[in-house]
Amino acid sequence: MFDGRWRDTVDRGTGPVGRKLQRFGVTADMLTATGLISAAATAVAVGSGHLHLAIVLLILTGLHDLLDGPVAKASGTSSVRGAFFDSVTDRVSDALILGGVAWYLVGTHPGHLVLLPFAILGASTLVSYQRAKAESLGISAKGGLMERAERMILLGIGFLSPAVLIPVLWIMLGLTLLTAVGRFVKVWHLAEAPVPTTVAGQRRRTRAAARTGRKESVSRSRWRARRQGELSSRSGRTWRARHARQGIRQRSGRRQS
Repeated sequence: MFDGRWRDTVDRGTGPVGRKLQRFGVTADMLTATGLISAAATAVAVGSGHLHLAIVLLILTGLHDLLDGPVAKASGTSSVRGAFFDSVTDRVSDALILGGVAWYLVGTHPGHLVLLPFAILGASTLVSYQRAKAESLGISAKGGLMERAERMILLGIGFLSPAVLIPVLWIMLGLTLLTAVGRFVKVWHLAEAPVPTTVAGQRRRTRAAARTGRKESVSRSRWRARRQGELSSRSGRTWRARHARQGIRQRSGRRQS
């Protein structure tokens, strides 16, 4: 929801901060890596029962994730490698934090309730996979009630009190599953139409067609050259044979005379 509706507003607010961080020598990869460290610290804080400390660390993790994109844009280092690194780190961070929640529930709520964070992790991974797969097919699959930003905000609210955490986890699971179903339906309907051609795919096909055209042109040129050579050699042999016959006739005529 934040990514779809308020992305432009967020980018306008974080853009100046990203430019300042870039001037201080901070890189996007540094923010992504330290964000992963913050996520691990959040997991340890939750697992040990320090929920209020976990809120601070969770906010710090979110700030790292929020600012790595603006820093990359400010430094002109946005790349496929950076996007891949950021996406993988986000998945690892989610697994660490929800693993910390499961660790906490083992000590405070023994039983099957410990599986609840893993169910949320599975549903959120499905949401992320749907977007990645749809975008690889040229279809936009953004949006939904419970994207990553919303999950982190709701989880922070759950850390306010042990009594609030369990209901918040159930709400997260329900809304994440609704988001997964909504994305599936959206992509299913959009996929009925012809898949739009991406710019990169079109460029690859254009280059391939150009290479094929050049190869065919060279092949045709070579064939014509060989054909002309064959015709030239045949014409030469025919002319020499005809000239030889004429010479024989002339010599025969002289002898007869």
